[in-house]
Amino acid sequence: MFDFELETISRWISDGGFSSVAIQMPEGLKLRAPEISDHIKSTTGASVVIVGRPCYGACDLFDYRGWADALIHFGHSPIPSQGDDPNVLYVEARSDADLDDSILGALEALPGRVGLLATVQYLGLIPKVRGILEGSGRTVLVGTGDSRICHPGQVLGCNCSAAESVDSEVDGYLFLGEGDFHPLAAAFGMEKPVLVLNPVTGEVRDMSETRDRILRRRFAAIQSARDAESFLIIVCSKVGQNRSEEAERLQALIESHGRKVYRVVMEEVGPLALMSYRVDAYVNTACPRIAMDDSARYERPMLTVPELEIALGEREWGSYVFDQIRP
Repeated sequence: MFDFELETISRWISDGGFSSVAIQMPEGLKLRAPEISDHIKSTTGASVVIVGRPCYGACDLFDYRGWADALIHFGHSPIPSQGDDPNVLYVEARSDADLDDSILGALEALPGRVGLLATVQYLGLIPKVRGILEGSGRTVLVGTGDSRICHPGQVLGCNCSAAESVDSEVDGYLFLGEGDFHPLAAAFGMEKPVLVLNPVTGEVRDMSETRDRILRRRFAAIQSARDAESFLIIVCSKVGQNRSEEAERLQALIESHGRKVYRVVMEEVGPLALMSYRVDAYVNTACPRIAMDDSARYERPMLTVPELEIALGEREWGSYVFDQIRP
């Protein structure tokens, strides 16, 4: 179960004097939107508008102005480098899952020095898991990320700086969470083993095979783009994914190699949105996972920033790095 902090929400709306609020949720939580709307209306009298568009993170923060007095954003933590809006409330939807010493049997592959990571819903388990692992004789470190990261040990799909901060002191990582999206960021960004412990099912997975399979696809995409004569640089207008300055740098780089290049600004990046542009390859400056996870959806090679540099001969494949969005 996830904590939607309903009492906190009602108090925040009442204390702020908001007569209307928008609620924004990722796909997995949207089934709770009607229930939460009913609670807000009955306890505060405020009107509620549900944001129906896809939501991938706090980088995708809805511009509520003109729709409501305030925004309640569920399922993600704030991104400090984006600044603070007092009319936005973040509800992280922390899980009440619990773990005990029984997890050690499934974690025998963990090295003696471990970096502990989590998605925001399971950050509350870090102190307990740390104690369990230290009780088994391991050294456990929890890193602090850059100003895009809100909590120690937290990993975003586009930023693994919390893992980077302890990389020289650990031999591998344990990630607490569900799915592959967030732990793959750590697996792409670090060159050390990443094990994932699902706190709900108790399943333990090694990300190495998934990581290597995707990297083979990335190598193929780079190879396909080496002879491209024209590129489309994608710039995202979302507040936390807009890298306009990087796009300008890449445009100059492509032009210096005698290739044609165009820039397009998009809110939502997808195959249909790109069908109209007749170019040989795409360069994505929005969320790097669009290229890395969804490459099969696109008819032409979709490259991240460092992958373009490899395709143009500015960087070697041996120095491949995960494209992270930095503050």
